[in-house]
Order: sequence, then structure tokens, then C-alpha cells
Amino acid sequence: MATKKEEKNFEESLLELEGIVKTLEAGNANLDDAIEMYSKAMGLIKNCSDKLNKATEKVNKILKENGDLENFEMEEQ
Repeated sequence: MATKKEEKNFEESLLELEGIVKTLEAGNANLDDAIEMYSKAMGLIKNCSDKLNKATEKVNKILKENGDLENFEMEEQ
């Protein structure tokens, strides 16, 4: 199992997830392998989701002129 230091980045996780999905969609895996791949995919999905949420939080912050961070909010038009 990968440690925090060895954790895959978003792009690596997404590529691996896409590979698993293609394999499962092809239907060529036996049941035990399919269950193992599904479990791995769910972990990758959580990893990607966590990374996206963290990135979203960072993007939603803007630096005010006085140096304080505040949440970015879009004005509706």
C-alpha cells in the first residue's frame, strides 16, 4: 500500500481508474478480479475526489489587498 509520501497524483490516479473501468466494461475479468478492481477503483475515486475538493478550496480563496484570504463568490448576473 502506498504511503502518504508515495501517494499518486490526481492524473496518475485518474489514468489508473480509466484503465480499471475499461477492463471492467470489457467484461473479461473473473469475479474475484472484478471485485478487487472495483475496490481499488473506489479508493482511487476517493483519492481523486479529495484532491479535487482541496483544489476547489484553494481556487475559491482570493487574496484581498490587505493580505487576508476570503472566499471567492461569483456575482449572479
